[in-house]
Amino acid sequence: GGDSTSSTGGSSGPSVGGFSLNFSRPGSRTTSAPTSPSKTRESFLQRVSSLTGAVRGEVTQQKPAYNKDRCFNLLVIDDQNTDWSKYFRGKKIHGDWDIRVEQCEFRELSVLSTTSHGTVVALGRSTNKTSSRSFQPHFVFIRQNLKDAGEDHKKTLLALKYGGIPSINSVQAIYNFQDKPWVFAHLLEIQKRIGMDKFPLIEQNYYPSHKEMASAPRYPCVFKIGHAHGGLGKVRVENNADFQDMASVVAVANTYVTTEPYIDSKFDIHIQKIGGSYKCFQRKSISGNWKTNTGSAMLEQISMTERYKLWVDEVSLLFGGLAICAIEAIVDKSGREYIIEVNDSALPLMGDTQEDDRRYMAELVATKMQSNTRPAGELQRGSSRQSMGGQTPASPAPESRAPPPLPPPPAAPSQSSMATSPTDDSSGRLSTTEPTSSTTQGGSPNAQRRDSQASQSSSMSGFSSASSARKPPEDSSQGAPVKAGLFGRQTSMTNEPSDDSEDTMKNLRKTFAGIFGDM
Repeated sequence: GGDSTSSTGGSSGPSVGGFSLNFSRPGSRTTSAPTSPSKTRESFLQRVSSLTGAVRGEVTQQKPAYNKDRCFNLLVIDDQNTDWSKYFRGKKIHGDWDIRVEQCEFRELSVLSTTSHGTVVALGRSTNKTSSRSFQPHFVFIRQNLKDAGEDHKKTLLALKYGGIPSINSVQAIYNFQDKPWVFAHLLEIQKRIGMDKFPLIEQNYYPSHKEMASAPRYPCVFKIGHAHGGLGKVRVENNADFQDMASVVAVANTYVTTEPYIDSKFDIHIQKIGGSYKCFQRKSISGNWKTNTGSAMLEQISMTERYKLWVDEVSLLFGGLAICAIEAIVDKSGREYIIEVNDSALPLMGDTQEDDRRYMAELVATKMQSNTRPAGELQRGSSRQSMGGQTPASPAPESRAPPPLPPPPAAPSQSSMATSPTDDSSGRLSTTEPTSSTTQGGSPNAQRRDSQASQSSSMSGFSSASSARKPPEDSSQGAPVKAGLFGRQTSMTNEPSDDSEDTMKNLRKTFAGIFGDM
């Protein structure tokens, strides 16, 4: 149990439950006081047994979680606090294709996109570039903010867009979340469309630079400098003098500013949507910090009302669709609600259901990967089917194209040239056509392919009355309908009487001679 693994004293029994190599610790029993030879031997055997079991367990754990020959590469952009590989372990898409997870942060990511070779991603710690590894991602799951205080990974996102890699949220949506004023402007459009009562945004003022900052409409107000998360860049301003001081700071920062009236909030509300899953949380600060999203707070999951669902559904339609999004709102002492901002797929997870939310995100990503990727083998088979589908209806084409140059030569050379033509044409089709005709009817493969083509042509042009009269008695054999169609076409074209008792090969020779002779 836990006591045996954490103990560094005289515990005599080895740890069985987990993988723990205790002999490297300073307090290990190998460096303790001398013991008798029997105890030393027993301790050594116990240690070997424990080490053997640990190594066996480690080998089992290190068994690849995916088939290298049948897997899709998923790039997860997130910090190391969450190991996303365990949420995709065992998941299959396209039948039996695994999902290989590669995880890193934006700052550890190097991307190269070319029109000829696609997108190649290199992963590696910024402090150890020699250990980087590269691969081609098929899908990207972005769980980290593209832009934050002191960080801007726009260039990396452009490379992902350049490579056309599908993602959650979409690269287009992530790009639109680079600046909070841009997102808020789209929230204003929602408010104008459905009304202020149904979509109550907080009052906000936007200043492109310090030059426009004369005074705030009312005090106290909240100063938000640039684009940042986690309460960074936010200052509470009490009067105009403080406002002017902050304007001078903005002049040095060389960025934009938004201001909002300070709301003495009772609690704030977090409404999230992950695919078709909706959740709502109420958060009340107990640390006395006016920034409700920082410090200690009491968290409670509350019921999702139709009003809140309308909010998040409207927001999820922005920027081409947000598969994952969340709304932050505050409620004042009187119970009035104010929508403050929107988060994208990098939203923070809350409460005791975080594991469920991560599993649901993994299911959502796997579903999107299923619809946005195709196995390499299937692509090849699809192209083969497409080429075959293009040739099948046009299979009689060699006969219709070949006749113009044939009349001048005698019939025999024409027969030779036409006998080789189907061979060249049939080589582009699936190889299963040849064995089928050779097993159903004996004889030369070239003759059988000519037989197949002639039967297809006759089925398109219609059988003559003589051929239809002979066809039913020959239905007893598998290849008989093909023969009947062939000889029926011969009769209609050559007008020569046919004897059913003649040898098959002679009939074929007469067929070719008759076809080319009449032309």
